[in-house]
Amino acid sequence: MALQTAAALSPRSISSSKTLPCAAKHPIIYSSTSSSSCFLSQSQRKNVAVGLSGVTTSKRKRAWASTVKSSLDTVGPTVNVGQVTAVDKDTFWPIVKAAGDKTVVLDMYTQWCGPCKVIAPKYQELSKKYLDVVFLKLDCNQENKQPLAKELGIRVVPTFKILKDNQVVKEVKGAKFDDLVAAIDVVRSS
Repeated sequence: MALQTAAALSPRSISSSKTLPCAAKHPIIYSSTSSSSCFLSQSQRKNVAVGLSGVTTSKRKRAWASTVKSSLDTVGPTVNVGQVTAVDKDTFWPIVKAAGDKTVVLDMYTQWCGPCKVIAPKYQELSKKYLDVVFLKLDCNQENKQPLAKELGIRVVPTFKILKDNQVVKEVKGAKFDDLVAAIDVVRSS
């Protein structure tokens, strides 16, 4: 069977296609343990909402993202832009390395910190404004406090670390929103 390119696929062509296996039609539904449960009827396909890397189809609205990742592409850390991604001691460095030459901003906070709660919505807005920057957040609880917070030299929360090419290049201590924006702009322009 010949593979179709992503540009040739559309929600209509996928749901009407009888030659593509369900892994191509519905990548999230595919099961490697049972090949017989892999095929869906036409009525089941119409009622299923598929979400994978921004690809969505539903009964009400038909929307299609410009990029589609196969299951082979999603092995390992995923770098997301336009949103804040929660990290821990195990996922932080792999995501930073996967970001490549993108600027990475890490918000180090705690659940009980008042200033952390005040700046959190503004930090979320920044992630939607700067689509070329990866925004991460790390809860400095007991599990993450010892290894990662100590490694990054955290003494107060919130602390924002700005990384470029896997190196910390700027730091903003406290809930100083204007200083954070200025620091992000400096690192982005360098």
